[in-house]
Amino acid sequence: MSTPAPISSNRDESNGTKPSSLDREARRERSKYIRKRSAARQASLDAAPPITSSKAFLVLLFLLAIALSIQFLIVFNWHHGRHDAHVLGKSSSGREAIKEAFQKAAKVVQNGLPYKSVSSRRTDAPSHFFPLVPPLPPILNTKDVPNKKQLIADTLSGKSPTIAGISLILADFLDALHQSNAELASRQKPHRVQRDDVHAAFVNLAQTHLKPFEERYRDKPIFPIRDDDSIFISLASFRDHLLGATLKGAFNQAKHPDKLFIGAIVQNCYGLNPYPGEKGVQCRTGAQVVGKGPNGRDQTKVSDAPPDRNGIEEFCNSPEHTKYCENGQVRVLYLHENESLGPAMARYYASKLWGGETYFMQVDSHLEFYKGWDELYTNELKSAKSFPKAVLSSYPPGFNKENGGVLDVESSGARLCTCEFSTNEVEKNIIRINTGVGYHGGEEHPTQIPFIAAGFFFTPSFFLVDVPFDPYLPWCFMGEEIMLSMRAWTHGWDIYAPRKNWISHQYRPGRMGLPKFWGSVGRMFGRPGPGFSNELQVKLIKRVKHLVGYNCCTREILQREGDESVLVDAEHYAFGDARSREEYLEWANIDVDKQQCHRIDWCNKGELL
Repeated sequence: MSTPAPISSNRDESNGTKPSSLDREARRERSKYIRKRSAARQASLDAAPPITSSKAFLVLLFLLAIALSIQFLIVFNWHHGRHDAHVLGKSSSGREAIKEAFQKAAKVVQNGLPYKSVSSRRTDAPSHFFPLVPPLPPILNTKDVPNKKQLIADTLSGKSPTIAGISLILADFLDALHQSNAELASRQKPHRVQRDDVHAAFVNLAQTHLKPFEERYRDKPIFPIRDDDSIFISLASFRDHLLGATLKGAFNQAKHPDKLFIGAIVQNCYGLNPYPGEKGVQCRTGAQVVGKGPNGRDQTKVSDAPPDRNGIEEFCNSPEHTKYCENGQVRVLYLHENESLGPAMARYYASKLWGGETYFMQVDSHLEFYKGWDELYTNELKSAKSFPKAVLSSYPPGFNKENGGVLDVESSGARLCTCEFSTNEVEKNIIRINTGVGYHGGEEHPTQIPFIAAGFFFTPSFFLVDVPFDPYLPWCFMGEEIMLSMRAWTHGWDIYAPRKNWISHQYRPGRMGLPKFWGSVGRMFGRPGPGFSNELQVKLIKRVKHLVGYNCCTREILQREGDESVLVDAEHYAFGDARSREEYLEWANIDVDKQQCHRIDWCNKGELL
C-alpha cells in the first residue's frame, strides 16, 4: 500500500518535504504581502516626527525634571535642616526636613494653584479657614501665602474675610512695627529715642494697619458663629518653655480634641541671624538669683542664653498631634521677643485669630488640664443662670512640679471676690483683683462674681462682639482685668466662678528667673532693665484710669499734660449701655475717689445666681 501524500503544505524543503506548484505559488503571494507591509511600515516611520518632539516624550521629560527638582529640594533641606533647627526652632530630624522638602516641591508642582489645594483640609471646615497659614517656621510662616494682597483686600472689604487675610493684616502691622523699632533704636545722642516717640510711632502704625480692620467689623462677628460646641483657645506666650506641654495637655485631656482651635501668639527670642535679612539679637535670661547680698537681699544676674524652645514645633512635630497642625486647628503668629508689647496686646492679636468657634477661652501658656476639661467647662457655663450671656472666670490653683500638661485631680473652685488699689510705683494705684471665699461643695449652680481674670475665662464667642479687645493698650501689665470686668458687666454679661477647677496654672515669681517682657523692651531701645518699659506703662495706664473714672485722668487733665494721645479711639473700647459704670462700682463696692475696695458680701456668700 502506498503512503498518502501529506495534506499540509506548511513545511518547507528544510523539513524534507518537496513543495507542490500550489505551495510555491502560495509562498510567492505571502512573500509579496510581507514585503508590501514592510514597505508601508517604513514609509510611516519615515513620515513620523522625531521622538524628541512627541507629546509622550515631552511629558516624560517634564516628569523627569520634576523628579530631579524634588530630589534637589530633599537633599538641600536634609543638609541645611540642622542649621534651620538651631536658629528657627525647627526639628533637626531628617524626617521633618524631608517632609518640608516635599511640601515645597508640592508647591512647585501645583504651579500656582491655591495654597489650600496642597494643604490637608478638613471636609467639615468652613471656607474662611482657607488658605491655611502654616504654623511653622517662626516669623516666616506668613511670608509664602499666595495671593496675599487679594486676601487682605477681601478681608478689609468685608466681602469674603478669611483667617489668612486677618493673619496677614496683623503680620503687616508687626513687620512695620519691626522696621519702626529698628529705626527708633538706631538714633544716637543727642537724638536718642524718648518714651513719647515710641508711643507716637505705635499709634501711627495702629491707625494705619489695625484701625481699618477694626472699623470694618465693629459691632458684628467677623465670621458666622458655629453651633457645634467648638472651642477657640487664645494663648499668649512669652518665651515660655511650657507652651508645648500646655498644647499637648489641652488636646490629650480634651473629650473632643477635634473641636479645639488654638490662636497662639508666640513671642520668642530667635537668636543671632535667625533667617536671611534679619541680624537678630543675643538671647538673654531673666534676672536669675545667684546669691545673697550683704543686706540679705537676693542678688540677681542676667546672662546670655540660647534661642528659645518653640512649643509650636514641639507640638506640631509630635506624631500624635501633627494632624491638628496640618488641618488648621493651630493658628500662630510670631513676634521677636524684644518687640513684645505686653499681655494685653498679645491677647488682642490672639483674639483676631478666632474663626467662628462656639466658645472663646482665654488662658496663659503654662497650664495643666484635667480629663474631659472641655466638656466640663462647657456644661458648667450652660448651668449658669444667665447663660448664654455668661462668663466663667477664676484664678486656677498653682502647680510647681511639671506634669506634661496633665492635671490629675480636680479641686473646689475659688471666687474672685476681693480687690485692692496697688501701691506699686509703676502700677500707680490701679485696681488689682484677687480671690475671696471659695465653694464649699454641694452648690447646685455656679454663683456670680464681679471680676474677670485675664489668665482664664470661658464664654460664648459673641462676647467678642460686645467686648472686643483694645488694640491701644501696649506695654500694660496691670489694668486689663478691671477694664475687662467693667466692660463686660456694663454690656450685660454676668460673671461666674466655676464650682470646680479643671485647669491649673504655673505662677511665676521673680525668683524663678524667667524672662519678662519689660526687660526685653528696655534692651530694644538701649535701656537695659525695666525702666524704659515702666515709663511707657505709666503713660498707657492712664487710658485705663480715664475709663474707670479716676480723678487724675479726665480728658481735660490728660490734654493739659500732653497725654491725650492715650485716648485714641477709646470710645470704641469703653463701657456698654446695659448697665452703668456707677452701678458697677456700687455693686462691686469700690470707691475710686478714695481708692478703697470694700468687702463684697454677696460674692463671698455666693448669693447671686
